[in-house]
Amino acid sequence: MDGKEFRDWSLKAAEWGADYRETLRERPVRAQTQPGEIAAGIALSPPEAPEAMEAIFADFEEKILPGMTHWQHPRFFAYFPANAAPVSVVAEYLVTVMAAQCMLWQTSPAATELETRIIDWLRQALGLPEGFSGVLQDSASSATLAAVLTMRERALDWQGNKQGLSGQPRIRVYSSDQVHTSIDRAIWVSGIGEENLVRIPTAGRWRAMDVAALEAAIVADKANGLLPAGIVACVGGTSTGGTDDIAAVAAVAQKYGLYLHVDAAWAGSAMICEEFRHFWTGVEHADSIVFNPHKWLGAQFDCSAQFVRNPDDLVRTLAIKPEYLKTHGKDGVVNYSEWSVPLGRRFRALKLWFLLRAHGLSGLRTMIRNHVAWAEKLAARIAATVEFEIVTEPMLSLFSFRHVPSGVTDLDEHNLRLINAINDDGRIYLTQTRVDGHFAIRFQVGQFEATEQDVDTAYSVITEIAASLR
Repeated sequence: MDGKEFRDWSLKAAEWGADYRETLRERPVRAQTQPGEIAAGIALSPPEAPEAMEAIFADFEEKILPGMTHWQHPRFFAYFPANAAPVSVVAEYLVTVMAAQCMLWQTSPAATELETRIIDWLRQALGLPEGFSGVLQDSASSATLAAVLTMRERALDWQGNKQGLSGQPRIRVYSSDQVHTSIDRAIWVSGIGEENLVRIPTAGRWRAMDVAALEAAIVADKANGLLPAGIVACVGGTSTGGTDDIAAVAAVAQKYGLYLHVDAAWAGSAMICEEFRHFWTGVEHADSIVFNPHKWLGAQFDCSAQFVRNPDDLVRTLAIKPEYLKTHGKDGVVNYSEWSVPLGRRFRALKLWFLLRAHGLSGLRTMIRNHVAWAEKLAARIAATVEFEIVTEPMLSLFSFRHVPSGVTDLDEHNLRLINAINDDGRIYLTQTRVDGHFAIRFQVGQFEATEQDVDTAYSVITEIAASLR
C-alpha cells in the first residue's frame, strides 16, 4: 500500500465508521449468527499472492460484520458498557497512525508526561485526595494483578520475586463473593492459589462484606500460622452491584497492616458526581484503586486507571531495569512500564485528554446522572408491572429482575427462555446472573449515546416478549 492508497483507504475507513455509528439503531444489538458460521466463510489457508483492498474490504462488510455484537449500540444493556465516545475514536486514529511504543519516557516523552497529568486530572475529578498517583493499565485485570503482586511482596518482605513462594508461609487474601473473576485470576497468576482466597460472607442490600467475619478470618489465619497479606474490596460488583463498606474494611486493613485494593472498575466513573461518592466513603485509605474509563466514562478500550498511594511499592514489585531500558542523562523521569506487568505500552492518555476536553466533566456528569435516573425509572416501571418482580434494587444504573407468571413452576428455566427470546429478537441486549442461587436478568444503562427513549424501548421489548411466552 503506497501513500496515496493509504490516504484513500484511511478516508474510506473513517467514512465507513461514521456511517456505522449513525445506523446502529437499525441493526440487531447481538450477532445473530450460529457457531462456526463466520469461520465457514473464511479461507482455510493464507493467500500466497496479494489481494486487492476492494476485495478485502468487501469481505469485511459481507463476512465479518454480520458476526459482530455491536457494543456501541444505544440499546446495549448487557454486561457493563465498553464505551467509545466518538472523540475518543478520533484520538485512537491518531494513536494508531503514530504506532508509538510508549514503554519509557524516552520512547515518547509526550505520552509519559500526558499520562502523568491525565492521571491527576482523573484523581481530581473523582475527589481523591492529593498523594495518590497512578498509571493507565490496559484493564482492571492487569491493575488487580499488579495490586495482588504488590500485597504478596509486601507481606513477604519483598522476597517472593527473589526466592519464590516455596517454603514461604501460606499467603491469605480476603474478598467477598461479589468481586469480579479477575481477582481469582490474579490469585492464580500470582502463585497465591485459589484455596488462599478467603471468601467473606456478605449481608444487606449492597451485599457488603461482613466486617466482623473479615476480622475473625484474619485473626484465625494468623493463629494458624498463615500470612494475611491483603483485602480486595468491591464497589459496584459485576453481578448485582455489590458494594463493600470501604471505611469499615479499611479500618480492619489498617489494624492488621494489610494492603487494601478497591475494585471500582465500573462504578468508579460515577464518582465524578459528588452525590454518588458515599458508595466508596473511606476510599482515601486504600493502598490502590482501579476504575475503567473505558467502561462508563467513554474512553475507548483499553484504558484502566490504577491509583496508588505508594508507587514505590508497585515499582519495587514490578520494575526490572536492564541496561538497554535505562534512560541515561535524564533525572526525575517516570517509566510507566515499571508500573505494570507488560513492558509494551500504548499511548492511552491521548484519548482521555481529547475526551475530557471535548465533553468536560459537566457533560460526563450529565450522562451518568441520566443513566442512573433512567435505570431507576425503568426498575420502578417493571416493579409496577403485573407478573414481574425486582430481584436487586438499582445500584447506580444496574438492577436485576425476573418474570414470575402464575402457574410457572420452574422460574429459572422460564426466565432463561425469556432472556434468550429477548436477545434473539435483537432490539435490545441483556445478560443474566444468579442471586441467592436463583436466575435473574441483569439490566444496566451505560452506553454513551443511549437516550431515555432507548430505555423506554427496553421496557416495551421486555414486556412484549414476556407476554408472548406467557
